[in-house]
Amino acid sequence: MSAAAAGTGARMLALLDLLGSGGLRGRAELARRLGVDERTVRRDVVRLLDAGVPVESVRGRYGGYRLAPGYRLPPLMLTDDEGVAVAVALAAAVGPDETDVPAATAAAKIRRVLPARSAERLASLLAAAVVPGGVDEPVAASVLLAVADAVREHHPLEIVHRRRGEPAERVPAPRVVHPYGLVRRSGRWYLTGLALDRGAERTFRLDRVERARTLPGRFRPPDGYDAAARLEELQATGYRYAVRVRLRASEPEVRRFLPASVARVSPVGADAGDGWLRVELGTDRLDWLPGVLAAIDRPFVVERPAELLTLLDELVERLRSRVNEARADVGS
Repeated sequence: MSAAAAGTGARMLALLDLLGSGGLRGRAELARRLGVDERTVRRDVVRLLDAGVPVESVRGRYGGYRLAPGYRLPPLMLTDDEGVAVAVALAAAVGPDETDVPAATAAAKIRRVLPARSAERLASLLAAAVVPGGVDEPVAASVLLAVADAVREHHPLEIVHRRRGEPAERVPAPRVVHPYGLVRRSGRWYLTGLALDRGAERTFRLDRVERARTLPGRFRPPDGYDAAARLEELQATGYRYAVRVRLRASEPEVRRFLPASVARVSPVGADAGDGWLRVELGTDRLDWLPGVLAAIDRPFVVERPAELLTLLDELVERLRSRVNEARADVGS
């Protein structure tokens, strides 16, 4: 099948899906939704009629197309992108103990009706360590599937990864990674593996990966590799600073300023007193943390690093200076 024919088929399925949602659809609306002109819409409607789909044409100023009453759409058909979206959502709903029975049975049905190649690739994805929770950051299905294939088959992976804060106009250089694991945590997908350009293990957020493709050859991952546990370790140590602070506060008070995607929160032992939490995070910069700790406005103890204490002292001095200036202005 030619690329043009494949594009026409996909567009006709999209047209059928729009008409199947019910009601009368205007030609201008259909053209806009499909990204074509109205003449192409008319041609596609003729193709559907030739295929036996009863599309009714309504003339007039508010005319358009609709399916004949009582017509039932064909059985479920999903593209790879749609299959990935459904599979990820169901994986989050089912949870590690498969307590959501309707979601588990729905996932099984979808896997049975998908084409063999799509089902195989989705199985690779669902075999990854999935930790439900949070709202997903958008990730391209092509990236997820390529990474899942490479993790399962132990193929090297070439990725184009845009680092945090990198200008949009700059094109990142491709990087080659030995992908060890794929983890979903706090609504984000992460790849862990050996970055060959650094010669060290790194984590990559997949919503920042613009392209991914498997490369020839194979590698041997570390024995007994736990991707989820390793992700937590790398997130704490893969930055310039590993921060650890004790706060006498409730978790909701902390989470207002430090969400789960930024920091880990755990209770402190009873010997440290009731109501204390330990907050741990990794960061390349410390200058934003004194303001956050001040905004939480609860007693805290900095365990590390010492540089954070210096920044807190500087913040206190700046505030004291501002207060003295304000008093002088009032007194003058």
